[in-house]
Amino acid sequence: MVDSNGQEASPGGGNRPRPAQRRAAQWVRDYARLPGIPDEYIGEDGPRAVWTRFFDAFASLSPADIERRFGAADRHLKEAGVTYRAPGESADRHWALSHLPLLIGESDWQQLSSGIAQRAQLLEMVLRDLYGEGKLIADGAIPAAAIAGSNEYLRQVCGIRPPGGRYLSLYAADVGRGPDGRWWVLGDRTQAPSGAGYALENRLVLSRAFASLYKSMNVERVAPFFEAFRDGLRGSADRDEPRIGVLTPGSFSETYFEHATLARYLGFLLVEGDDLAVSGGRVHIRTVAGLKRLDVLLRRVDSNSLDPLELDASSHLGVPGLIDVLRKDGVVVANMPGSGVLEARALLGFLPSLCRRLLGENLMMPHIATWWCGQKAAREAVLSRLDDVAIEGAYGRGVPGFESDGPVLASELSRADRERLVAAIEERGIDFVGQELVRLSTTPVWDQGRIVPRPFVLRVFAAATPQGWTIMPGGFCRIAEQLDARAVSMGGGARAADVWVVSDKAVSTHTLLPGTDTVRIRRIAGVLPSRAADNLFWLGRYLERAEATLRLVRTLGTQQRDPGKGSSSLQHAAERIQRMLVTWGAVTQLSRSQPAKVAAEALQAEERFGSCLSLVRSAQRTATSLRERLSPDAWQVITEMTARLAEEVEDDDGIVSAAELTLQELASFAGLAQENMNRAAGWRFLEMGRRAERAINTTRFARQFAYDEATDEDLDVLLTLVDCQITYRSRYLVAPSLAPVRDLAVLDPYNPRSVAFQVQALTEHIASLPALRESGLIERPQRLAVAVQSMLATAEAGALDTKTLFALEQDLLNLADAIGLRYFPHGPNASRPEKLTGLA
Repeated sequence: MVDSNGQEASPGGGNRPRPAQRRAAQWVRDYARLPGIPDEYIGEDGPRAVWTRFFDAFASLSPADIERRFGAADRHLKEAGVTYRAPGESADRHWALSHLPLLIGESDWQQLSSGIAQRAQLLEMVLRDLYGEGKLIADGAIPAAAIAGSNEYLRQVCGIRPPGGRYLSLYAADVGRGPDGRWWVLGDRTQAPSGAGYALENRLVLSRAFASLYKSMNVERVAPFFEAFRDGLRGSADRDEPRIGVLTPGSFSETYFEHATLARYLGFLLVEGDDLAVSGGRVHIRTVAGLKRLDVLLRRVDSNSLDPLELDASSHLGVPGLIDVLRKDGVVVANMPGSGVLEARALLGFLPSLCRRLLGENLMMPHIATWWCGQKAAREAVLSRLDDVAIEGAYGRGVPGFESDGPVLASELSRADRERLVAAIEERGIDFVGQELVRLSTTPVWDQGRIVPRPFVLRVFAAATPQGWTIMPGGFCRIAEQLDARAVSMGGGARAADVWVVSDKAVSTHTLLPGTDTVRIRRIAGVLPSRAADNLFWLGRYLERAEATLRLVRTLGTQQRDPGKGSSSLQHAAERIQRMLVTWGAVTQLSRSQPAKVAAEALQAEERFGSCLSLVRSAQRTATSLRERLSPDAWQVITEMTARLAEEVEDDDGIVSAAELTLQELASFAGLAQENMNRAAGWRFLEMGRRAERAINTTRFARQFAYDEATDEDLDVLLTLVDCQITYRSRYLVAPSLAPVRDLAVLDPYNPRSVAFQVQALTEHIASLPALRESGLIERPQRLAVAVQSMLATAEAGALDTKTLFALEQDLLNLADAIGLRYFPHGPNASRPEKLTGLA
């Protein structure tokens, strides 16, 4: 029973708090704010209003409901494949999301965003001068050594006016709340700021898990920021409908998932250096339809790796000739090469005076007190209070001469190391800075039913637009696990959190999708880069090869459960299956006495390149490079297949069950591709990979089990492998016979599993792709496909002996190679267009 004040009426007549109120009160009582450390939840005067409002609503959820929603958020992250890779690691980690957001009130946010906008404009003006007139160095406002010591200062860019008019299109600052309660800047990110894509994913996950709470809190949307950023990049180009690419180092980048997320969300192409070529003073994308002009490049590659001709000659990540294209105003690069120079800690101490000089106003946001040891007075000040400061490298990560990537605390060094540090600072002070030790504020995180304080760093993003700087209302928050986290040592927070900027009034439910009255109709998504076509083709081949191997494994495993498995004919068929698995690289050797062991090895052997597990993992790696082109459902199917095959199986039943379930998942993926993918070039290359591999494998099956002396058991195995048992039985009503089985598996154009059907599909796909020759003459892939199709159309089943089938297999392999040479232009033998025609 509840009274009018929302209290539960007790049997004795008194009132007691409702369960939600009791939970909220308990959280407050148990929350132990760290002594002397500012906290986002508990201020000097008690709980902050924005957090009280949040926890009152959050407490209305039962403990079971809270855990269910947390579980749903974690499942979404896993199923969506949200990952990152820590520096120095080769394996991806699953994304660790703190289930509670960081909350920032509207008035607090306005002060923070104003300071970020001012700082972004200041840094833009500093870059204009450093690569332009050079007055700041000439007048001594910035010591020349502070710039020259950075390998991010690119002399090759000096004098180049940035196409599009800006050095910085995207800026980010790492901030934390200092002991005085104000936001402090911990570092500037001007090279290629990362984290915006992860911030977007965090928002999508948490807003779905707590949809009602998210709506009731009036959380500012991030979509307007991304729209402004996208429009700013579009407006920087010199034509109305520019083509924009996100330049990524590739799928082995630490933050590749973010690159794919941004490309997909903003509608940009995801490209690598090999996808691009310079011609006629412009940058072009290599596509299956030839070279297509690229107008804007949002780079996620460091400056020094952008052009091996003028910068780092060993780099394979960039585009040869890119700097020269910039000189000719031929492409917009965001951010401009060389902008990373402003990330140097050596410059932090000069920013207040630069702000007064360039903007005529004081710097709104303070940063950690920093002394660059390249100046005598600052160096002496640092050495005199060495135990009270953290020593950092003036440029980049780590401290020169010390292994750690983070700061060095002299108070924690041995005597020998301390003396070595002092000597290094005295000898070459320009490489070092001293920074004040500052403890960050803490924010609530969820820990086994309680809320506890943890230090955090917030990365705030600013996008350049014609109207000025637009600040993302939110950001990328990293939370440390340890309690004693100093500001200068928090670079790799253990968890991420969504950031909610909370308004007192209703907010716009803006989306990045265009309004219905502004949509321009189009039916082709855009160009298909040759690398993407290559990956789609091989994704199809890997999955189809995995299916063929799974069918061999299932057939071998099923025979071991058959009561008649001891017959010589079945043993002979089992040996043929094992020989195929050996030839395909799925197993090391056959075993007459232990065929189940062979089946298990072919299914799960990690060290065998042709095992089912290895093939599916190869497909997953290839799919990783196509994240922006695959639906979440398709990615989930591939992930689940990999996980299933990695689970250990113990007996024949387990082997057969794992093979059958994985075959079902492969069928699911094929269905998703067939029903959901646009019938554009990307779908065709995925289909061509599947059709080519299926034709090759079916021919191999026929050669092994439909030879002239094949037994009934051999033919029965072939029908099982090509999934035609039911078709054959319904068509012939007799035991397997050689000629009808050959016809059904190889020549029948109406059977979707036959070789002829695959070749017919390949011929149609190739004919639908853009041609590069002006002459109109048939190109080699189509010529080979038509020749094979004609051979199959005129062949007779009785003449399909082993020699003929082997020749057919070679023709199919040559056709697959011809497709690769023609449409995947990477390397010296790549085809080049005679004229830039066609659409991809």
